Amino acid sequence: MISYVDDFALRVASLSYRGNIRRLQDLFDRLERKASRLGFFFSVAKTELIHWRTPSQRHSPKCVLLIQIKGELFHPGNSVRWLGYLFTPALDPAGNFSRRLALGQGAFALIRDLSPPGAGLPPYLCHRLATSLNAPILLYGADLFTPSVGTTTRLDTFWRKVQRWTTNCFSAMPTGILSVESCLPPVSLLIAHGQRLAALRVVCSPPSLNPATAHLHPSFPSLTVYRAPDSARAITRGLSSVYLPLYWKTPRPVPLIRNHLPVAAVAHRTIPFTLGLSRMPMINSYLVCPTPVLPPQFLMDSTYSALKMRVREILLEEWAFIFPTPG
Repeated sequence: MISYVDDFALRVASLSYRGNIRRLQDLFDRLERKASRLGFFFSVAKTELIHWRTPSQRHSPKCVLLIQIKGELFHPGNSVRWLGYLFTPALDPAGNFSRRLALGQGAFALIRDLSPPGAGLPPYLCHRLATSLNAPILLYGADLFTPSVGTTTRLDTFWRKVQRWTTNCFSAMPTGILSVESCLPPVSLLIAHGQRLAALRVVCSPPSLNPATAHLHPSFPSLTVYRAPDSARAITRGLSSVYLPLYWKTPRPVPLIRNHLPVAAVAHRTIPFTLGLSRMPMINSYLVCPTPVLPPQFLMDSTYSALKMRVREILLEEWAFIFPTPG
């Protein structure tokens, strides 16, 4: 998997850590031989190793977890950064949002002096800074990770400081109406909004180009029937008999009886704004080769824009339900 311009990642899966180590070393040796014939070489010192696991799994002895490449030993890391996301072996989102909160607080400390209470920038410019600077920093990763209740509370506590600063002259305003006066939705609504937009991008991407889209349930109304060869039940091989693909309109059972693939929850998020559509549009269809028989591109683009507007309307409806306008 290509990660950056000159970086790449190797991912393997087996029933043991020892098997993963052997396969990774073998793959690296094969890549190094091919690269040497082309006059390229790899920076071994920059190698990072991490072992993914389910919550029920435990680490093996350290001697098994180490990997040796060209005489150098590498210990498995407790986290790995990829495109700004902070991944942990158990995929716990707490570390990612703790980092985002620290970065958001640092950015807010820089812009807060631009507008002290009762002076400085007008409120509409403070609002623009909050939406264009603080919100993207604070909520980066929320489209992929869902923070816990405690983490959401911490994010919301900081976000109320941003809301109070945005109003500029309401230093003693009760926290209950800060969201309305500052025109900034609460963190929980912003997270749900971002996840809906991310789900829309996934289900409207070409399955032959987006690995997540290629693992949608075959029942999802896409414009193409293409699915990855390891979709359906084959993708759960070696995990557990309770990991099953889920029909896209079926919500996850409560309480949880069996586990389902994450892409099933992504597809289920699109139900509120896809009512009335027989098929989902496909964005960037011109990148697919050979191009399947599809509706005109302008029609799919307009449909995609209309879906994005519907997602925005849902955000406003939820916001109005939490903070109704006095009549």
